[in-house]
Amino acid sequence: MSPAPHSEPDRAEFVQAVLEWLDEPDASAEAIDDAFALLADQRRRLLLRVMRTYGEEVTLPDAAEEVAIRETGHSVTNISAERVTEVYLSLYHDHLPRLVDAGLLAYDQERDLVAPGDI
Repeated sequence: MSPAPHSEPDRAEFVQAVLEWLDEPDASAEAIDDAFALLADQRRRLLLRVMRTYGEEVTLPDAAEEVAIRETGHSVTNISAERVTEVYLSLYHDHLPRLVDAGLLAYDQERDLVAPGDI
């Protein structure tokens, strides 16, 4: 049985491209490990993609809703409020602080706004 064709870039090609990037002399092992740790979680990657898509500050509730849409592949009308709340809470308590600490996002807690940093 042969594997099903992928519409996404081949994993081996992607890994090879990353390995070539890692060979660049200006990246420290610690910085590389930190970057991979930040990108290891799908929800953090989705939040970064959402912020790159908008390119401006958005409310954390709006960002959570967009992450939930991308996680499920459903329209917002087909996602429960509980699911969006769960995404919001995990972003607020776990993922957002990590990305803010890394300088990738900025967060104004008073206004509940997330802004792109160095992404």
